[in-house]
This record gives sequence, C-alpha cells and structure tokens, in this order.
Amino acid sequence: MAERTVRLNIKRQDNPHSKPYWEEFELPWRPGMNVISGLMDIAINPVDRGKQTMPIAYDSNCLEEVWGSCAMRINDRAAMACSSLIDKLEQPIRLEPLSRFPVVRDLAIDRSVLFENLQQVQAWVPIDGTYDLGAGPRVDSAVQEQAYPLSRCMSCCLCMEVCPQFTEPTRFVGAAIINQVRLFNLHPTGAHLRRERLAAMMSDGGIHECSYAQNCVQICPHPSPLFMAK
Repeated sequence: MAERTVRLNIKRQDNPHSKPYWEEFELPWRPGMNVISGLMDIAINPVDRGKQTMPIAYDSNCLEEVWGSCAMRINDRAAMACSSLIDKLEQPIRLEPLSRFPVVRDLAIDRSVLFENLQQVQAWVPIDGTYDLGAGPRVDSAVQEQAYPLSRCMSCCLCMEVCPQFTEPTRFVGAAIINQVRLFNLHPTGAHLRRERLAAMMSDGGIHECSYAQNCVQICPHPSPLFMAK
C-alpha cells in the first residue's frame, strides 16, 4: 500500500511589498495531525515539489485555541490552525494569510489595527500602581457570569476577517473591540471610563457601522451568549 500523505498548498510572500506566490508541500500523514503540526513538519524539511525551499513564516502560540495567534485562511475559510484537523479538511489543503490585514511574511500578518482600536476605546482598567491600593472592589457573582464569556475573546481577529464592514472607509473597530468595551464597562473599576468608551463607540468606526451580518457570531471560536443576544 502507498504511504498516506498530506498535501498543503501555501500562499507565500517574502516581504510586505513583494508579490505573493504558491508552493506545494507533501508530508507523511500521522494520526491526529492539525495544520500547525503540518507547518512544523515543513519547518524540519521544507521541500516544494522536490526542491528545497525556506520554512513557512506563521504565527502560533498555545496550540489549544486560547491565544488566537494562529488564525489564517484554510481552504478559503477563516479558521484557527491549531484546531483545524487534517483529517477533516479537503485536500490539497490551501493555506493563506488573513486577507484584511497587511502581510508581514507568508502566513504572518500585522495586527496593529487591532491594538490601535483597543487603544481607541481605552480597553484597560485604570489604576494607579505607584502605591498599594488594597483589595479591589468585589464583583457580584451575577456580573461575573456576564463577564466570563466576554473575557474568553482571544483577539484572534477572525471576526474582523469575515466582517463585511471591517474596511478602511468605514474604519469599523470590529466585534472583538465591542466585546472588550462591554467587558471593561462591567468591571467596577473599569466602569470609571464607561463614558469615554461609549463615546468612542459612538464616534467614527463605532457600533453604528455594524451591519448586523452576524458573520462574527458564526466564525467566533468562543462565542459569547451575551454578545449573541444583543
């Protein structure tokens, strides 16, 4: 019997200004493989159709769908590479970087806009760390239950990738940012900046730009029932 293999077609780009191109890799199959393990195998022996090439540049971290850095397009669908199992994907498997963000190299993208939008809505809890403030305010259990699903957002940017409104003309901040506004406004200390965050949500790129397409709800690896209900 012929040895079972995995075929990966990967869109590559040497730098932010160069033209993209495709390379094809064939790897030995192993039980339980995911896309990240395939990319790891390529790093050990990067061979494009019998010719030696450079390893693929990509982002990853926890490998358990918690950090969100391994988001990419897999077979034309935005997904997490760590939880995308090879046996559940049609081959050849096509890997591309997220299309709504500048490419750094290959599958690695520049997520700066995410952090700029978080800064715009002041997504932090304002405390003075220069002296001991003592115990923080107690958080009611009902509020904790509301906040926990919101806190599971891992800033993977899949919601931004599939959102029809996440464009340069609209400057829409995206569902992940709205989620963070709700999370920090629920916190008794974070609520001190509630007015500022709501003002940011009412300004350019704010919540009024949402078209309620619900693509974010469909794609989110950790959808919040609270977010889905609004």
